[in-house]
Parts: sequence; C-alpha cells; structure tokens
Amino acid sequence: MISKYYDLKNLKGDLTGGLVAGVVALPLALAFGVQSGLGATAGLYGAIAVGIFAAIFGGTATQASGPTGPMTVVSAALVIAAIELTGSLEVAMPIIVLTFLMGGLFQIIFGFLNIASYVKYFPYPVVSGFMSGVGLIIIILQLFPFAGLSSEKSTWLVMQDLPRLFTDFNWQALVLGGLTVVIYYVFPYITKAVPSALVALILASVASYFLQWDVPIIGDIPSGLPSLQLEGLLTIDSSAYGLILEYALVLAVLGSIDSLLTSVIADNMTKTKHNSNRELIGQGIGNAIAAIFGGIPGAGATKGTVVNINSGGKTRVSGTAHGLVLLAVLLGLGTLAGYIPLAVLAGLLIPIGFKIIDTKGLKHLLRVPRADAFVLILVLFMTTFGSLIQAVGVGLLLASLLFMKRSSDINEKGMQVGTLAGFDGEKPWQDEIEFYEKYKDRVYIKHLYGSLFFGFTSHFQDEIKNIPEQVEALIIRMDRVPFIDQSGLYAMEDAILDLEKRGVEVVLTAVQEQPKDKLISIDIVPDLISEAHIFDNINDAFDYLKRQYNI
Repeated sequence: MISKYYDLKNLKGDLTGGLVAGVVALPLALAFGVQSGLGATAGLYGAIAVGIFAAIFGGTATQASGPTGPMTVVSAALVIAAIELTGSLEVAMPIIVLTFLMGGLFQIIFGFLNIASYVKYFPYPVVSGFMSGVGLIIIILQLFPFAGLSSEKSTWLVMQDLPRLFTDFNWQALVLGGLTVVIYYVFPYITKAVPSALVALILASVASYFLQWDVPIIGDIPSGLPSLQLEGLLTIDSSAYGLILEYALVLAVLGSIDSLLTSVIADNMTKTKHNSNRELIGQGIGNAIAAIFGGIPGAGATKGTVVNINSGGKTRVSGTAHGLVLLAVLLGLGTLAGYIPLAVLAGLLIPIGFKIIDTKGLKHLLRVPRADAFVLILVLFMTTFGSLIQAVGVGLLLASLLFMKRSSDINEKGMQVGTLAGFDGEKPWQDEIEFYEKYKDRVYIKHLYGSLFFGFTSHFQDEIKNIPEQVEALIIRMDRVPFIDQSGLYAMEDAILDLEKRGVEVVLTAVQEQPKDKLISIDIVPDLISEAHIFDNINDAFDYLKRQYNI
C-alpha cells in the first residue's frame, strides 16, 4: 500500500539527507532567531514549522526550508518598528505574529494567482544590491555581540557607536567568536562529513562552559512543544495596519524569490522540474503555521537543500525529516542550547553575512552598464542604512525608468525592440535556409531581437534549456541586439556554462558594439567564448562549423 505513494528504496537516502540537513540547520536556526530580536526559540520554532510543512505541501521535492538571512533581516526590522510603535516587545507581539501570519497567507495567494511567473522579472542589480545589503546588515549587527557587548538595533546607530567596540570589548567573548570563525572555515579542510557550523557551535560553547567565562549566553529555552500565539490578534490598534500590510508583503515577496531561486538550484542538481506555484503555497503554509507558534518566517534554504541532495535526499520525506530532527532537538536538548554564548552565534552569522554579499555583482561594478551599477549601489546603501522596503521599491522603479529611457533611445535610432525567438514557431531567415535544411539536427540557430535585458532573461534561459539533446553546436545571432544589461550578461553567462556542460559549442554572429564590449568586460569573451567563435556574419559561422565538424 505504501509503495503506491512512496518508493521505499528512497527511504534510506531521504532519512540520511533529512538528518544531515537538520544538523546543518540547527546552529543557523538558533543564530537567526537571536538576530531577529525574538530569541533563539523563535528561530527553532520557525525552522521546525517551515521545514516540515513547506516540505509536505511545497513544489520542490528536495527543498529544505527554514529561516534565512534575508527573511531574518526583514523580520528584525519589523520587530524594531513594532516596538517603536507600541513601546515594548510584549505589546508588539500580536502585531509581529499577525504580520508573519499574513506574509504566509500572501504567499499562498501568490501561488494560486501564479505570481511566481512574475518573480523572474526582478532586475539583477536590484536583487544583487538587496542581497549584498542584507549581508552587510547581518555583519554590522553582529559586531557588538561578537565582542560580548549589547548592540544597537539599527546599522546606522551601530556605526555611530563603533568607538565603544574598541574600549568596552569583552576579550573572552572575542576569543570565543574568533574560535568559532576559525573552526567554521578550517574544519571543512579536515572533513566535510560533519557540518563545520555545528562543530564550531559545540566546541566553542563547550570551551566557554568549562572555562566558566563571563560572556552573554542565549539563556533559558523553553522545553516541550510551543503554545499558540493567537492572543491579542483581534484587538490590534488600527494604527498598526499599515505596518502589518507593508512588512507582510515584503516578507511574502522576498520569501518567494528566496525559495524559487533555491528551487532552481535543486532542479539543476537533481535534473527535475519544480512546481513554482505549489512551492509558494507550501512555503506560505509553513510560514503561517510558524507564525501562530511564535516562530520567525523562512524560505527555501540553499545550504540545507544542497546538503540534503548530496546526502541522498530524493523526495519531500527528506525535507520533512529535516524539520523533525529539529523538533527532536527542541524536545530533548533545548535546555543545553541555553548555554550557547551569543559571541559564538555571532561567529557563525558573520561568515554567513559575507556569503550573502554578491561579490560577483560588486566585482563587475565598473564593467557593467553605468545605470545598472548605479541601481545596484543605491539599493545596497538604502538596504543597509535605510528602509529595506523602500530600497526594493526605488530600485525597481529606477530600473524600469532607465530601461524605458534606453528603449526610447534605441527606437530613435531606428532599432527594433522585440522578443526572443528561435526556430520554435519561426521560419529560418533567408540566408539560413540551405544550411538549416541540411544540418538542423546537429546545429541550432537562435535569433535574438532587441535588447537582452532583465525582462527577457528568464525567457532566454528557458529557450536555451529547450535545445534538443542531440545538438552539437548553437549559433546565437545578435544582429538585432543593440544593448545588453547586467541581467542579460549573467543570463548569457549561465546559458553558455550550461551548454558547455552538455558539450554544445556556442558561436556568436554580428555582435554589436555595446554587447560585445560588455561581454569582454566581464570576461565572457574570451574565457567562455573565444574571439575565434565570434563571426561578423552568419556565413562565416556556417563555414567554421562545416570545417569543425566535417559537415
């Protein structure tokens, strides 16, 4: 009977993957809970609820979900705003819980309305700037806990308070935090069989406990199952409605993006295809349930998902097992977690903050179109030192306005701005007919029309993925591509890398000045495509392929 719904041959891999993913998630759940301002317990509750229910109802079989850096930073901003509005965390809790609950409900609605299909239109500079800003927030807000000191709640106030860091630091906390960072980075060179974050957490915490060092610790963690946090939800003052709606929408959108990006990574590793709308529904259910138990919201966790897959996880049983592992820890070892020093958690979060920063986007700031670089920097600074919500809104608005300006300029020059197409539903161009009829099973030709910008990149990548397996070479005709932005550059890079893995040779024809300059500036040319594979016209490309493949 069970075999009708589940193949028992996957059970060992699913349980192993879930166990390892749960072990990886444990220290991060505690750390993100503390970072949120709601305590380590809230991180554990969120990891358990989102981990279990997003796996059961979600659309990615191997997804491991839980609190993530971006979601935690937004949650922390909400906690601060709610306390400022009400005067205390206790009074603010109904506002926080309702916001988390509505964020989950919004995600469920997104899934039913097919909002997932629109997430792909977010411009790369906006996403890059936001993620790098989130990474900086995590790092900045952990500087004082790393030194054993209480911290201000905003990055701007922390920066103003920096002198105190050098005069009042706790050297014992600094040693523990430093030890944590060293183990985190060095232990993988010894073995990757055990997650370095867990080893760092245990060793540094045990050292602190036996040395009896005077450092701030997590404190009491309630044992047993959490209680419902529904009290006061119906009596929230109307002055908080705007705050609730604002942050609920941001959490829903950010959680959706975060989860779907991880789903794509899981697809690439497992050669499967996730269901985007079902994934949002599952994440929404998980976040809604986490909220009513006082947990922080989460999303698909890239590290946990990768570990789950590499450890043998193949079905949603693995993600569910990952959540159950955390539940077992809560029920059995919750009191021990209370002795973990805050400096140790800071030592885990700071490296995570650095990992979240988009070094690729920052490295290419001087090479991508100036408008994209400006948007990225603006969103980064607004995210880090201003409003997360306004940062994304301003970034999207500015990116859209700049694209409309580019389109207007191109049209004034008589250029065409259209869509992307290949031979799927489109006839070969006149100068391709003879070659196409003879070699269409071995060589594929893609036509690009108009600017390759953030609105078209997802479609372009889908087109590339649909190229038949037997194809040996791809010709990308860029005769009518006058402009390529940062999103387009990275979409082109990813597509070429994917084709390389499949053994498909890529050649470009008639590349215009701006796209070619940008392809060279970020080393796509010559690192991925040599100058010898770029031709002035299609006939030169045909002649090269005939010689190369004896066709």
